[in-house]
Amino acid sequence: MMRQSLFVTASMALLGATMNLAIAGDMASPDEAKAMSQKAQAAVNEMGGDKAFAMFAADDGGFKEKDLYVFCMDLEGVMLSHAMKPELVGKNLLDFNKYGDELFKNMIAVAKSSGEGWVDYHWPYPGSDEIREKTSYVMTNKEGFFCGVGAYK
Repeated sequence: MMRQSLFVTASMALLGATMNLAIAGDMASPDEAKAMSQKAQAAVNEMGGDKAFAMFAADDGGFKEKDLYVFCMDLEGVMLSHAMKPELVGKNLLDFNKYGDELFKNMIAVAKSSGEGWVDYHWPYPGSDEIREKTSYVMTNKEGFFCGVGAYK
């Protein structure tokens, strides 16, 4: 009976560890976020905003991988495209500060000053209410706005 109990306990621990690895495997790295941001900049530069926005939103457009997605914003804080929350499009989010960071003001500052770079902030972790550190790589494009892609740290 004791051996069976030990086996069940060990099996459950292994299953839990495997599930955690599977979940972690579905989360992208900051390097993957930067690569997708660069890909999004190229798409906007090549085909213009509207066509690129449609591609960013499409499940088969090549811009939704793991937990990554593209969002685009003008330099006044108006969301132009959001692949996961289209209800944000057209809203001015300049003063958004729900999780202790002025992330969009910071993104605009990076876009205006250097044209691209990392912005760190706090954001809810998918599937939970836990607030975690996240970073987005933002890049301006020929159209005059920026797009970003974020990953949890």
